[in-house]
Amino acid sequence: MKAATVRHILDTIGGMFPDAHCELNHSNAFELTIAVLLSAQCTDETVNKVTKDLFQKYKSPEDYVAVPLEELEQDIRRIGLYRNKAKHIRNLCMLLMEQYGGEVPSSHDELVKLPGVGRKTANVVVSNAFGVPAIAVDTHVERVSKRLGLANWKDSVLEVEKKLMKQVPRDEWTLTHHRLIFFGRYHCKAQNPKCQVCPLLDVCREGKKRMKTSQIRKDKE
Repeated sequence: MKAATVRHILDTIGGMFPDAHCELNHSNAFELTIAVLLSAQCTDETVNKVTKDLFQKYKSPEDYVAVPLEELEQDIRRIGLYRNKAKHIRNLCMLLMEQYGGEVPSSHDELVKLPGVGRKTANVVVSNAFGVPAIAVDTHVERVSKRLGLANWKDSVLEVEKKLMKQVPRDEWTLTHHRLIFFGRYHCKAQNPKCQVCPLLDVCREGKKRMKTSQIRKDKE
């Protein structure tokens, strides 16, 4: 894609969502790590409802390890896959205590060594908690990137991330990550995207197909 087109996309989405930000409530790197871990296959809204009480009860890795696993499971049972996530949280906290002095490491390479922490989670933590530029590719970022032609339909999540890193200026990685999420979450939705009022319809492959199909249906009626 031409640099001018990429700039057009970034500026347009930036104008639509200038204040895009991480919507997971947290007050430090540890809480953010727990929140992102819980957010897998779950909405930020649900996670925030659970962590409101969770973060009042558990302040440190030691707090999570001090209670029976069954108790932690009950504390997060409204979250999808809560049993597996409870195990990950407990093991993560134990590792933080054993190897990192109870602190969340600021290194991406060290973060991905933690139980339940993958590349996406690590990118979210380093960028939001430690100010390190990163692009975390979640379902919204992946969908929007492919629809707008910033990546190919068959690209893996890692390939999408690498292509975005090449096309987006490094100092805009984190902000672009948030803006793409907002664009995908509130405008270019998986179901019923707002193609008819989208300012990026001219560069959206799927949007053009949707609008063409919609017009054909109207013509047949």
